[in-house]
Amino acid sequence: MRNIKVILQYEGTRYRGWQRQVSTENTIQGKLEALLTKMCGSKVEVDGAGRTDAGVHALGQVANFHLETERTPEEIMEYMNQYLPEDIAVVKASEVSPRFHSRLNATGKTYCYRVLNSDVPHIFDRRYVYQMAEPLDLEAMRRMAGLLCGTHDYKAFTSNKRSKKSTVRTVEAIEVERIGDEVRFTFRGNGFLYHMARIMTGTLLEAGMHKRDAAQAEELLAAGTREDAGFLVPAKGLTLVEVRYS
Repeated sequence: MRNIKVILQYEGTRYRGWQRQVSTENTIQGKLEALLTKMCGSKVEVDGAGRTDAGVHALGQVANFHLETERTPEEIMEYMNQYLPEDIAVVKASEVSPRFHSRLNATGKTYCYRVLNSDVPHIFDRRYVYQMAEPLDLEAMRRMAGLLCGTHDYKAFTSNKRSKKSTVRTVEAIEVERIGDEVRFTFRGNGFLYHMARIMTGTLLEAGMHKRDAAQAEELLAAGTREDAGFLVPAKGLTLVEVRYS
């Protein structure tokens, strides 16, 4: 069995997220598995580096799958792009070690959240940005962002209350920048919890609107609960930019 690694881009607007579901075929993983199973004539399972939520986009999602085929990685990529929907694309394909796993071998991820900070809509970006017109204090958001970085228990920043897995993660950097009338939040870390980047963004936005003090970041990390953190921003502003490997 050959192990093929692919880098994917997709617009998540019309999909129910990455992970296959029994109730719908409208997931990224589901589309990929159906196509590859048809190509090979036998069942193919696809593993992804991250389970992006419904409506979340990707510039650099990584996936891998094992299959029996005479096709080269380039031919597999060409076949996939020929038959995939126009909002999903393979931008790179390569053969890797049989033991490579896109999720288990990942050492870090980068996400970007885009906020249109204007009362004037950007029609051609409407699927990729969250619009809010309130003035935002960038320095206040940067102060809080700095306090949220490091290795901490981020249980206050996840919507998954039932998971028994560790909620400790390392956030290497959170960048807050203004580009025209858009504010972008870039998160780099070794991994992210369910809804973590979106809750962090909502918390930072509340600091930017002076609805909370930046110093509250330390309280949230020390003993916070989900109810103490900020609001969950819409999925459409979030993009998985990159998955890193050692």
